[in-house]
Order: sequence, then C-alpha cells, then structure tokens
Amino acid sequence: MEKPSLEINLPDTHEEGKLYVVDSLNNLNKLTVCPDESQHALADEEEHSDGIGENTAGSNIRNQHLFFVTSILTLIISLVLVSFVIFLIIQTRSKLDQISSKLISEKKNIEELKKMHNIILKHLNRSGIKE
Repeated sequence: MEKPSLEINLPDTHEEGKLYVVDSLNNLNKLTVCPDESQHALADEEEHSDGIGENTAGSNIRNQHLFFVTSILTLIISLVLVSFVIFLIIQTRSKLDQISSKLISEKKNIEELKKMHNIILKHLNRSGIKE
C-alpha cells in the first residue's frame, strides 16, 4: 500500500491558522494510520495528558506560592535579626560610653590623689619627719 502524501501547499497564514492547519493534518494522519479502536485509546490518552498538565500547572502554582511565602518569611526573619544586631550594637555603645566616662573620672581622681600624695610628702619632708 502506498501512503498518501500529506504535503499540501499552504498559503501564508497567521500563527493561529498555521496551528489549526497542523492540528488538522495531525488529526487526518491519525484517522488514516490508526484503526477506529485505537482512536478511542488516543482520545483517552489526550484527556489524561490534559489532566496531568493541569495538575502540573496547579503544582507549579503551589510551588510558586510556597517559594513566595518562604521568601517573605526569610526576609522577615532576616529583618528581625538585623534589627536585633543593631539594638545590641547600640546597647554596647552606650555601655562603652558609660565605662569610658567612669574611667575618665577615675583617672582624674587618681591624678588628684597623686597630687595630694606629693603635697603630703613635701610637707612631711619640710617638717623633718621621715619614715
């Protein structure tokens, strides 16, 4: 048996027209190649594949939503952690300022005590009392 040629000279059409023509040629090819019993099997396969495609699309949308929610949660947690670190830096700075001011005042006190010590020693040396 000779297979009929399915080559047809098609005029230039828009994309939708081209897709329609290709789809029509595929359907025609299925009719000439496949017997009637297998047509039902092919139709069933197409119906099942469409359902799988819809499930895949739904799964992709769910995955996108999950990714979006995860990204938002990650950003929120990062923001909280950064805020906490900034808070700790500010607290540490204030504590260091307090300690610095205490050290400066203690240094002044020590210098005053040294001056008083030197004055007492000079006074004791003048009075002639030595240890």
